Amino acid sequence: MRILLVEDNVDLADAIVRRMRRSGHAVDWQHDGVGAASVLRYQSFDLVVLDIGLPRLDGLSLLGDLRERGDATPVLMLTARDGIEDRVNALDVGADDYLAKPFDFREFEARCRVLLRRSRGQATAAVQVGGLVFDSAAHTVQVDGVALELPNREFRLLEILLGRLDQVVSKDEIAKGLFGFDDEAGPNAIELYIGRLRKKLGDAAPLRITTVRGVGYKAETATP
Repeated sequence: MRILLVEDNVDLADAIVRRMRRSGHAVDWQHDGVGAASVLRYQSFDLVVLDIGLPRLDGLSLLGDLRERGDATPVLMLTARDGIEDRVNALDVGADDYLAKPFDFREFEARCRVLLRRSRGQATAAVQVGGLVFDSAAHTVQVDGVALELPNREFRLLEILLGRLDQVVSKDEIAKGLFGFDDEAGPNAIELYIGRLRKKLGDAAPLRITTVRGVGYKAETATP
């Protein structure tokens, strides 16, 4: 998923960015509310992780502006404040979930996964297409019961395509989901990852990735 982290604690932000990138997510970081507000006006994200206590523009004001524009991007609020009023205010303004600091990173990642599933209308972490089972929580892919080893980028690419099964996903949409502002991605990076993923799925896989020339790619159930 493409994540925007808005957090002014440099050490915590660095830890979150490193952990989420190791899991294959594209993560961009802003340390204050004004910078984040500017980014959110021209770049879309799958999830915003937003601290309440921010310099220049606090998290609740930023969230309020986001919702007033009709932006329904899932938002996970972070804060060192532990009072019930802060939790209620965050949820009333439009937060989708709330996590108090300090937190366990396993819980943080689980809450991120839940918000992403909810935005896609998925009830569970596992998606099944024929004999292919994709589990975002366990970070596993199986084809007819056999584990398929995928590096993080290929795993996330498959997740993007499965989230839009039988629909065309443009190269631009894929790039936005795989790469952050600081990632180095050459002009042929998407084709490279698509080719690797097709090869690992193999001809017998129940899922086929087709190229829609000049538009993008589509994952669809392979016909026998």
